[in-house]
Amino acid sequence: MKLSNMLISTLREVPAEAEIPSHQLMLRAGMMRKMASGVYNFMPTGIRVLKKIENIVREEMDKTGAQEFLASALLPAELWMESGRWDVMGEEMFRLKDRNDRDFCLGPTHEEVFTDIARNEIKSYKQLPLNLYQIQTKYRDERRPRFGVMRSREFIMKDAYSFDKDQSGLDTSYMKMYEAYTNIFKRCSLDCSAVEADSGAMGGSGSAEFMVKSEVGEDEVVFCSCCNYAANMEKAPAIPQEQIKEEYLTLNKIETPEIRSIEELVRFFNTTEDKFAKTLIYKADGKTIAVMVRGDRAVNETKVVNAIGGAIDFNMADAETVKVVTSAEVGFAGPIGINADMLLVDEEVSKMYNFVVGSNETGFHYENVNYGRDFKGKVGDFRNVIEGDKCPKCGGSLTIARGVEVGHIFKLGTKYSQSMGATFIDENGEDKPLVMGCYGIGINRTMAAIIEQHHDDNGITWPLAIAPYHVIVVPVVTKDEEQMRIAENLYLELKKLGVEVLMDDRNERVGVKFKDSDLIGIPMRITVGKKISEGKVEFKLRTNSENEVISIEEVIDKVKEEFIKNNLKL
Repeated sequence: MKLSNMLISTLREVPAEAEIPSHQLMLRAGMMRKMASGVYNFMPTGIRVLKKIENIVREEMDKTGAQEFLASALLPAELWMESGRWDVMGEEMFRLKDRNDRDFCLGPTHEEVFTDIARNEIKSYKQLPLNLYQIQTKYRDERRPRFGVMRSREFIMKDAYSFDKDQSGLDTSYMKMYEAYTNIFKRCSLDCSAVEADSGAMGGSGSAEFMVKSEVGEDEVVFCSCCNYAANMEKAPAIPQEQIKEEYLTLNKIETPEIRSIEELVRFFNTTEDKFAKTLIYKADGKTIAVMVRGDRAVNETKVVNAIGGAIDFNMADAETVKVVTSAEVGFAGPIGINADMLLVDEEVSKMYNFVVGSNETGFHYENVNYGRDFKGKVGDFRNVIEGDKCPKCGGSLTIARGVEVGHIFKLGTKYSQSMGATFIDENGEDKPLVMGCYGIGINRTMAAIIEQHHDDNGITWPLAIAPYHVIVVPVVTKDEEQMRIAENLYLELKKLGVEVLMDDRNERVGVKFKDSDLIGIPMRITVGKKISEGKVEFKLRTNSENEVISIEEVIDKVKEEFIKNNLKL
């Protein structure tokens, strides 16, 4: 393709709306354009990258024996009502009615659709195992779309669904997808880790996220410094520290006027944060939930929601609700005499001695409080892991990094097949529910994650396998007939070889051409200039700072060499 014929418009300035490198560079390189908040149009170079990622995904999925399928993006509400998720998805679901007042949604995910296909098409164990996948646009009405395509309202996803006759079969299907995902992200040149994850609204017995380490990631990922353990913060179990046993002291109510925060309490009681337990009040589907954690810990809301059996509407309680539950102003909540529907006590708190809590009376706190003697509740793991906590696998020290989720695999089990009646006849002639798995990859997000890991001050540094074009040929002076002739010949030779090649035949200064080439991220650049009089051109890799002067005859071999280095075929 010649740039003079391409629809491409690069930007020198960073758009004000773009906060992270991938968002900035996708806009600046002309790969996408914003249409509305969280909604983008992909331009010619952008769609080429997306299609290459899709093709890698497709190739690896096909290797596992999965079969491609395409479901509708417009889904009837009846399917979601069968699974019980019509209300669970909440406000993120785009809902609409047809002219007959029938409820539909724009698909945010497709478990129900594939389960419906399976119950209508799979009759016998002889048809199992089966894995169907699609690559399709999803729609979610994000409350706060941000970071470009990292969190958008419309995105392309590869979602696959496996169907097996038993748990053993599901385990096999799950591992096939685990290996396929590992290969996919490796081929995309992503430094990616598989981490234990919470299944969330998808349900099921287990799941893993494929996380790309990134400073701009919205998720926190926990890693062990001694073994290969890794988990999403939502999932990582917090192992309580050993406590030095103390004799119970007398419970005292202490006046603490206008003192609410942990910092103020530490100064007032002249002690440390680990001698306090804070009580936070939440509202969950109309019920009030009180959660206790140590004063210097953060509540893990996902663990709380799981502990109460799930919740559609889960939020921190407002000041009025706190007052009803505690009979006090905000800042004085405590477990003794609290009027909540449920009290959850973090295991760490249950092992503490003689600690300080709110008294449920404005201006007062209790000291020398002990679990079991002074209050009781449901004990469990309700806090976030912190740096230095013990690894649940080997006991080593945990570290925390930010990451971007690019893929997620779930063991759904029979959650959807039972609720929707998706069964098969087994070897004994008995009716059994299909055992399911679900496997998703965000195509747009993968593209953005690659840019986050592959960019520099001048623009994107695409890996060769997914670059919009492999090579760009740049004639320095387009009015020079000999330069144009050589450039045209190289352009045609490379095309004939199967190389995806651009020719910058625009009547622009060579500096502008170089800047655009670097910004877009073309892996190889061939500059045709004055040295053609010596039979030479300049060859430069996007990731190298120096040009290499080579003979015109060497160009093809040089390009081939890069394909071999990257394990790519021409």
